[in-house]
Amino acid sequence: MGWLDLSVVALTFVLIFPAELPDKTFIATLVLSTRYRRVPVWIGVAVAFAVQSAIAVAAGGLLSLLPQRIVLGITFCLFAAGSVLLLVSGFRARPRAAEEAEAEEVEAKAPAGQTGSWRIAATSFVVLFTAEWGDLSQLFTAGMAARTGSPVSVFIGAWLALILVAAIAVLVGGWLQQRVALWRIRIFSGVILAGLAAWTLVEFVRA
Repeated sequence: MGWLDLSVVALTFVLIFPAELPDKTFIATLVLSTRYRRVPVWIGVAVAFAVQSAIAVAAGGLLSLLPQRIVLGITFCLFAAGSVLLLVSGFRARPRAAEEAEAEEVEAKAPAGQTGSWRIAATSFVVLFTAEWGDLSQLFTAGMAARTGSPVSVFIGAWLALILVAAIAVLVGGWLQQRVALWRIRIFSGVILAGLAAWTLVEFVRA
């Protein structure tokens, strides 16, 4: 299908999934799933990510209307900035301190106690939508949409990556946090983004 490019879906997924696994997305969903029933939490989070990804893709679509050299320059800046942020956060001396601060922030926003499924989903939607607004995944999604000119493919890849991260947090988040050094994943993600930034820079120079 002309509107769906599976290679773009895969590239977007590979770009966003490791970047979001150790991010506030994972931690926020984990905290919510310890306070409320898991399925409504995941549904609310998934809807929030759908809306955020759609907004990011729309922004990227507007960027793609600019001359190619400007699009490549903006995309390079987005990828390079994201790479630096991920690498810096990954190399922090005390990576767990940042995770604990993010968890406390989410707990403050989420009211305690069990409630109806719709209310849990709505609470999860609001918490994730506000916590993740303007974060790296949105910037990457916008950049990929502008760079590839395939908004549907980018949306699918980004949304699948985000809802998979949320599913992992809901199902095995606590276990994973205890056994995997998530800061190492941030460094890995930063390296991936650095490579993509370098690739975009080469295209910018050749344009």
